[in-house]
Amino acid sequence: MCGIAGIVDIRGASVPDLRASIEVMSDLQRHRGPDGCGAWIDPGNSVGFGHVRLSIIDIDGGAQPMADDAGNWVTYNGEIYNYLELRDELGRDSFRSASDTEVILAAYRRWGADCVQHFRGMFAFALWDARQRRLFCARDRFGIKPFYYTQSGDRFYFSSEAKALLPFVDRIATDREALKEYLAFQFCLGDRTLFKDIRQLQPGHSLQISNGVVTTRRYWEVYYDLDFTHTAVYFEEQLRATAEDSVRLHVRSDVPIGSYVSGGIDSSLVAAMTTKYHPDDLIGFTGRFDEGPEYDESAYAEIVAREAGFDLKTLTIRSEDFVDNIRKVIFHLDYPTAGPGSFPQYMISKFVARDRKVVLGGQGGDEVFGGYTRYLIAYFEQCIKAAIDGTSRSGNFVVTYESIIPNLTALRQYKPLVQEFWREGLFGPMDLRYFRLVNRAPSLGDEINWHALGDYSPLETFQTIFNGDNVRKESYFDLMTHFDFKTLLPALLQVEDRVSMAHGLESRVPLLDHPLVELAATIPADIKFENGQLKHVMKTAFKRYIPEAVLARTDKMGFPTPITEFTRHQARAFVRDVFGSAPALSREVVNNAVVLRRLDAEPRFGRKIWGLLSLELWQQEFHDREPHYQQLVRATAERSYDSVSGTL
Repeated sequence: MCGIAGIVDIRGASVPDLRASIEVMSDLQRHRGPDGCGAWIDPGNSVGFGHVRLSIIDIDGGAQPMADDAGNWVTYNGEIYNYLELRDELGRDSFRSASDTEVILAAYRRWGADCVQHFRGMFAFALWDARQRRLFCARDRFGIKPFYYTQSGDRFYFSSEAKALLPFVDRIATDREALKEYLAFQFCLGDRTLFKDIRQLQPGHSLQISNGVVTTRRYWEVYYDLDFTHTAVYFEEQLRATAEDSVRLHVRSDVPIGSYVSGGIDSSLVAAMTTKYHPDDLIGFTGRFDEGPEYDESAYAEIVAREAGFDLKTLTIRSEDFVDNIRKVIFHLDYPTAGPGSFPQYMISKFVARDRKVVLGGQGGDEVFGGYTRYLIAYFEQCIKAAIDGTSRSGNFVVTYESIIPNLTALRQYKPLVQEFWREGLFGPMDLRYFRLVNRAPSLGDEINWHALGDYSPLETFQTIFNGDNVRKESYFDLMTHFDFKTLLPALLQVEDRVSMAHGLESRVPLLDHPLVELAATIPADIKFENGQLKHVMKTAFKRYIPEAVLARTDKMGFPTPITEFTRHQARAFVRDVFGSAPALSREVVNNAVVLRRLDAEPRFGRKIWGLLSLELWQQEFHDREPHYQQLVRATAERSYDSVSGTL
């Protein structure tokens, strides 16, 4: 796990201050790689790579950037979990190191751009093909590892974190279409970021620069080709075998590992499976708040640890931690995304990093197997419609009204959301109804100067993703989970990556192994979501690993965070200072004076104040400090450098 950076002049011209620029990029993401730092500059001074290293595999021999005998160079962030199998396939005797990095170089020599089809893992890398004078970059199938880029004239810049590109953009400006998406969903869609001139390579995509042309292509997609020929028992057996194989690969490490344990199904499964390979040295980690039982799920984590037989360490997160660390959280995120869980995740990652350099988690289970309560809300509406129309028993995609009733107790804490969802009618097209369910913009009235954001509507982009050609239109469940898989999941993985790497911690997500995801996509909705039970097939397939107390839960809420309590009480002065500062009160898009007046009106578990607070802290850190980022290259260029090629 590392941080990568690079600069390429797409016309092959020499780049002034190339080495200084690489050093600046590496410095801005040094936290990603506390164990080492390196650089490579092409003899023509038109290409440069930087790398900061967190040593996990081949601690002594895996330094980067790394070259092969053909003169190709790579800078790489991530883990290729099947690297041992690939070494055997590619010829074990040809390798000089024991690292998975060298496998990327060898795989590229054998298969070219198709090398990515052979990788199981999380990765973002850039490879310079010396013979073709070509840059080849790729990002893993799910977006677990980040890859950002920008272009200024003929110069192409890339890095693991967007902040490392800020010194090279003409000015730090907000992408207003992306901001509209953020206000609607609390994340951006497609390749957009909140920075106007910075894009991200999308999951499952590669990028190439050849003959002065920059091109991207998608190399992987998940297809919901449903298999109606097999039984639920068959799918359960296949899921167990595939998940166990994924965990077997994900525990490969030259350093000890730990596991997040939230008290939910996903992390419990991963931790319990991991004990097969680490029966004696696995440590579990969980967090809690003191603000009430609804913010403390540690009792369930203790049950998991006790039954699986591993030690559990618990962190109590306090309001003073919020005040002391929330600015750091926003800095490390690069730009706001997803919900308030990023704050406790940041604190837990810091806690884990004291004892471990690698930690496993359950990210992806909700999007792959259907764990969000809103699916139940949306499906309940469709069940009522089908019952009225007399179509409730037609096809393989509809959960019947009668069968879903017993599972509606899961909506007990979501009654305000149900009321809001039905406030503007019922029974519309599935895409418009789900958009209504996930769109947060209506709760933002005169807090936002909507006129300043232009005419762009996120709805059209939403519909393009929601109604993708890779999903059967009859299956509402698959349409919903697919949208979240394509949009929310990358946002959550951005959080996962940043808050862990902020502390030099590698976070692995075994439920996001592509054989497992591809298998899950073939399971019909009436098996995955039988009788309206969230994660039904997951619960039945993995019940041997998960305590009954966890399986029976109907109150799981992710990582509930008492943001409302903090803003009203312990952190009230801090939050009011943020929104009441002179820069905050002069924003063009957000009317923070209105935000201040309505702070106490935020409902419990509401996310409006979180979203706006994150946005304001982001503007203070990056926009208001633009001169700081712009002068970094100039200041670094004035230093003297080691004359030895390949080192800073």
